[in-house]
Amino acid sequence: MTSIYLSSDNPRWVPRTEDDLRAAIDGGLFEENHHLDLKKAPGTKSDNRELARDLASFAIDGGTLVIGVQENKDSRTFELAPQPLNGLPEKIESVARTIPDPPLTVITEEITAKATDGTGYLIVHIPASPVAPHMVDNKYYGRGDKTKYQLGDAEVVTLHARRRNAEADTLTLLRTEMDNDPLRNVDDQSHLFLVARPAAARRDMCLPITGAPDWQARLTGLVARAQGAEAVPAMLAGFRPDIEDAYQPHRRARGVALSSRGLNPDRTYAREQPQRVREAVIEVQLFEDGGLRLYVSRLSAGVPSRYRPEEGEEQQLFDGAAVLLTWRVLELMRLVSEEVGYHGNWAIGAGANRLHGRRRYAGQSGFPTDDRYSDDTYEETTGTTLAELREQPGTVTRRLLGPLLRSLGSEALFAGALGDQP
Repeated sequence: MTSIYLSSDNPRWVPRTEDDLRAAIDGGLFEENHHLDLKKAPGTKSDNRELARDLASFAIDGGTLVIGVQENKDSRTFELAPQPLNGLPEKIESVARTIPDPPLTVITEEITAKATDGTGYLIVHIPASPVAPHMVDNKYYGRGDKTKYQLGDAEVVTLHARRRNAEADTLTLLRTEMDNDPLRNVDDQSHLFLVARPAAARRDMCLPITGAPDWQARLTGLVARAQGAEAVPAMLAGFRPDIEDAYQPHRRARGVALSSRGLNPDRTYAREQPQRVREAVIEVQLFEDGGLRLYVSRLSAGVPSRYRPEEGEEQQLFDGAAVLLTWRVLELMRLVSEEVGYHGNWAIGAGANRLHGRRRYAGQSGFPTDDRYSDDTYEETTGTTLAELREQPGTVTRRLLGPLLRSLGSEALFAGALGDQP
């Protein structure tokens, strides 16, 4: 079970049973504060909106609701009040996803009461949201020392500025990666770049992986698990190169990498390889600080005109590949988080180059759309939480790639991969 963050002085208490909750009450551990609130289950529409305001207030710095422990106002003590669990997690998640704007993703965990009557307690973790503040009924909410409050204009402006600064840092990281394109002076294909970094982690977060004697096996195992994840929509499978095609191990500055044969150990272009290898370069990098990078040289390919062969080949874009590989990276982020015990937020960026005038590949139909991309590069960044990586990778993918797909007229074609079932 994920720890309940009680305060900066006592951040890692883990209740597993009803006895744990009772002992916490008896020991005076419970106190409503900036990171913890205690509630009964919502029963009315008004309760649902009040719950949404609570969730929105915690989303700025992160926090936890414990449903089933309530305060006795007269004695100013807390007592167990087990609630019916049937449908309760789904209800809380529905409130989080439908009432706040933007929607929230929460993590819920049940503790069953000793009484065999279907009651118990629900631990609701609200991760610090990378898109905070969140609005409920056209008002923004924050969390004070013990209660929520409506944010003032100055606080809202400050929070939005903080988010823009984080996005600017990620954009700088993405542009640096694009500037370091190992095939920037090779061929005419469009290239895809994905960068991710933990928003708040130690500089050696991934050293247990990158510094281990068996780092190659460990990174290869993570990539294989990301490749085989059942969550990735089947409609996206089949594109090459996929991340399993990155298998050559390389030591890199402050990290390690797996690449296809198209790259040398010093990350230069392997010109001696056959053309089919050179045209399908893929690389996965993992850095000591938890940073992840994915590079693919085959975001487009030359397609001959079926009806005008005299015009030669036209570079057409594999927009489905961008969706697929974004899903792969999000899954890899989740796996790395769980491997090293990082439960904080991530920043992620997606970029592509050599796009001007190109349209999407239409498959075997031979009738590509006339929607051509009007800029030469694409850049987009967003933040995400571990809860989103687990439950809503499609939503994160939409934030990263939605503008590109809409410009190519193909967003609706990938609706199944850009949304998430509750």
